[in-house]
Amino acid sequence: PYCLEGLTMHCLNMRFNGSAIRLPHEQGLFRTRIVVSASQCVKVPPGADLGAVACAEPLAVCLHAARIAGDLADKRVLITGAGPIGVLCSAIAAKEGAFEIVVTDLQDEALAVASRMGATRCINVMQDAEAMTVFTADKGHFDVVFECSAAEPAIRSAIAALRPRGTLVQVGVAGDTPLPLNAIVAKELRVLGTFRFDAEFAEAVEAIVTGRIDVRPMITQNFPLEQALEAFRAATDRSKSVKVHLILSE
Repeated sequence: PYCLEGLTMHCLNMRFNGSAIRLPHEQGLFRTRIVVSASQCVKVPPGADLGAVACAEPLAVCLHAARIAGDLADKRVLITGAGPIGVLCSAIAAKEGAFEIVVTDLQDEALAVASRMGATRCINVMQDAEAMTVFTADKGHFDVVFECSAAEPAIRSAIAALRPRGTLVQVGVAGDTPLPLNAIVAKELRVLGTFRFDAEFAEAVEAIVTGRIDVRPMITQNFPLEQALEAFRAATDRSKSVKVHLILSE
């Protein structure tokens, strides 16, 4: 079998089969057949866990973000948001040798998954917002932040917790968001954007099939195709799920 990168190239524009953006929308992969370029396919070895390999796309997003962030070895890392992207960022940070990995979210279930995937500490900021104050003392604590929520309070908290000349990698996407520019300027922070991936997709497939990165803890529920509606409902309930899969039979 092959794992599809899920994108098509048109001149210099990258278009994904199944975009999260409603308009303009690109038709997705809920179909029995699709024609793609061979260059966009990565061969999967026999016996590979196809459910795990299906997580190659979000893992590639996180590998690209980590590459933009730079060396994570012995760094103090904060990850805001424990959705699929956030928990995978914690797995990569752990694999890269980060000294400390703190993950924040509003849901205990998501934080439990982050803990299983490499986080050294998880904080439910809805239940214990004061827990972050210890990281803002003395101008900040963390060397790198992966901001995966795109929520304004999380971004402000992340900037406050970054040490001078730290790095904020903005992974989460939303609308226009006000930023505390005075803190960014005064602490000389690096604010970097990251968007999807390139060669990291093949790297993600390799990392999964070799077991270098275990993505299975993030797959919180599986549903047969006949229960697709229930699966989509579960996927929107972040109090119960992180990554939901539909199982397609032969």
